[in-house]
Amino acid sequence: MAVVQPLCRADFHAAARSVLDAADVELKLVLVQELTRAVQRNELGIESRFEPHTALEPGRPPRPVLVPPRDLKRRSTATREGHAALIHAIAHIEFNAVNLALDAICRFPGLPSDFYVDWLHVAEEEARHFSLLEAHLATLGYAYGDFPAHDGLWEMAIKTAHDPLARMALVPRVLEARGLDATPSIIRRLTERGDPQGARILEIILRDEIGHVAIGTRWFHYLCDARSLDPDATFEALLAEHNAPRAVLPLNLDARHAAHFSSRELAHIERHAQGRRPRQ
Repeated sequence: MAVVQPLCRADFHAAARSVLDAADVELKLVLVQELTRAVQRNELGIESRFEPHTALEPGRPPRPVLVPPRDLKRRSTATREGHAALIHAIAHIEFNAVNLALDAICRFPGLPSDFYVDWLHVAEEEARHFSLLEAHLATLGYAYGDFPAHDGLWEMAIKTAHDPLARMALVPRVLEARGLDATPSIIRRLTERGDPQGARILEIILRDEIGHVAIGTRWFHYLCDARSLDPDATFEALLAEHNAPRAVLPLNLDARHAAHFSSRELAHIERHAQGRRPRQ
């Protein structure tokens, strides 16, 4: 068990940076909760002017081993190992999402205080998701780190580290939004596998992730407005510029509407997913 270190309380962003830099999983989860409580109790004021975080790697444990997606072994969820590997893969996404939310807090100065409050809320919920999945994984006889994983979410974080507009467009509104589409089928698979607890955890995650993607939409629109940019055209341009991953069809239209995707965006995402050229 990790030695629980006290939260750095010099200021809000220094505290968030100390959580982001924590490499021990359990310590990071504890510190996320401490930071959330400190803000709720007004023990740490949030300033928009701060020295931005510039390191490109978060604190994380030596395991799981990170490999290219093509090197991940395909496992049938009909087996206990394959079932556990699926839960592990989702847990890894949630752990990365904790770091992504903290990185947004630490990397982008000059935004309204609500931006930092929103992403702290996301970090707290992602930490809770990870804890649920970690505990469930233990019931299957495995622990986080027992399977290799890929680093696709964090690779996009590095690509968008220069600009909060690109970050809001391409991390919550592309990579995390893909989970909105994929999760219903995973819930069905877990139910068919006889894992109602896993299915319930995924239902919680789906509900919360709609809110997280909506937060991405909120701040994407804020930044577009601040720069006098059209959100639809800007989103399409960023997808092309960064060769963003395609969505997995069918889209979860109810969830994406709830996360405030426009009709034009949804039509473009569907064309992009089908490999069709966008309309001129």
